[in-house]
Amino acid sequence: MKTLLKVALALMVMLATGCKGAAPTTTETTQTTEKPVIGIVTLVEHTSLNIIKDSIFAQLDTLGYKDGENCVIKFVNAQGDMANIPTIMQNMKSEKANVVVAITTPVAQAAMALAPDIPVIFAAVSDPVGAKIVNAIDDTSNNVTGTSDPVKVNQIIDLALSVNPEAKKVGYIYNAGEANSVSALEKLEAYAKEKGLTIETATISVSSELQTAGDVISSKVDFIFVTNDNTVAEAMPILSAAANKNKVPVYVGADSMVMDGGFATVGIDYTDLGKETANIVDKVLKGTPVKEIPVETFDKELSIYVNKKTQAELGITLPESVTKDPKFIEIGE
Repeated sequence: MKTLLKVALALMVMLATGCKGAAPTTTETTQTTEKPVIGIVTLVEHTSLNIIKDSIFAQLDTLGYKDGENCVIKFVNAQGDMANIPTIMQNMKSEKANVVVAITTPVAQAAMALAPDIPVIFAAVSDPVGAKIVNAIDDTSNNVTGTSDPVKVNQIIDLALSVNPEAKKVGYIYNAGEANSVSALEKLEAYAKEKGLTIETATISVSSELQTAGDVISSKVDFIFVTNDNTVAEAMPILSAAANKNKVPVYVGADSMVMDGGFATVGIDYTDLGKETANIVDKVLKGTPVKEIPVETFDKELSIYVNKKTQAELGITLPESVTKDPKFIEIGE
């Protein structure tokens, strides 16, 4: 009887104290077990962006972020349609994303609408200041930061002139709707003037126009230069085929575009850029304010990438200044 009385008294105490020591309330459980939501948005699929995306996913996994276990990763491809991006960003806000990774300049520009409430980490933005995504490389007070891949226009043109010192005219194909492509053209115009080159330009708005643009421009120039233009990159093999037919080398803005048939570039490894993008996401989720994370610019330790198959098709012999360079890398067969 005494035992039953003790049990009854204990139950009364627990009820009176709100079950201290018992399981937390529903609200407390939500707060302690809620998984962070990582949004990742890309403009379109092509080799450059796929390398970056895959590297981001791989590094997040290495850092311990397991989709469905301790975080939720929402990846969305805009399928190359700019009209899709505002809706995608609104969905990210509705789904309470803790951070949004914006791959490419157009996506980053659209993601800025989220920045007052959600940290935005961009990837593969060639000129974030010129695109008005950040105030300065070291001023990320607008809750936006990320990784930048400035195209080394001067060095790529120098590479082209080392292969063909007699070149007089360079072709430039781009989508005028991409801020990074317009910025690269301005740099090309300034350096071409310094080097005594004239420029033949062609604009495209969709990748299906690249075949015609490539055929026309390659009949007028000594070599072609294309920057990290997503519309061009999406159909890089088409441009390469058209140029190779006319024995005109295409110098590109990224190693991945060399993988897709471009002749050569001076640039970075996009796997490294994707990895650092994920590292920034990790810092933000662990509490580092975005304003304390400057933009990481990948403009050092550059390599010379040459597509061996394209080189053979063009019948080009590279000078020793290229082949003896310690950062010379051959791609393909």
